[in-house]
Amino acid sequence: MSKNVKTIKELADELGTNKTRISRIINKNSIPTQKIKNKIVLEDNSVSLIRQYFKNEMQQRLALQDKKLLEEYKSEINDLKALKMPSQDTKEEQANSQPQEELETLKEQIRALNDKIKGQEQLNNQVSKKWYQFWK
Repeated sequence: MSKNVKTIKELADELGTNKTRISRIINKNSIPTQKIKNKIVLEDNSVSLIRQYFKNEMQQRLALQDKKLLEEYKSEINDLKALKMPSQDTKEEQANSQPQEELETLKEQIRALNDKIKGQEQLNNQVSKKWYQFWK
């Protein structure tokens, strides 16, 4: 047996989760364990498998979270575009139009939301490229 072993509790604390979740991962993936002095321990290779599982899970959650944020931002942009003024061809339309300040505010909000979308896309690309550095 390897000198470097961890109990389920130690691994759960390290990964910021609970023992039950680690146990479920062990059972689901048929990860080998040993029982020493009434404690279930994991060898290095088993610990590595569980860490890999958490990396993949984190990456999937981040991608899903980014996708949801992008959808929210896009719907907000569409809502703001719906409020955008039609072309002002006649004096009547100009008389009934919103003040210029409100129009500028809406334009700024659209720009800000577009910037947020770009930032989220960049963050998503950066996270997906560097996921392997989380556990170093």
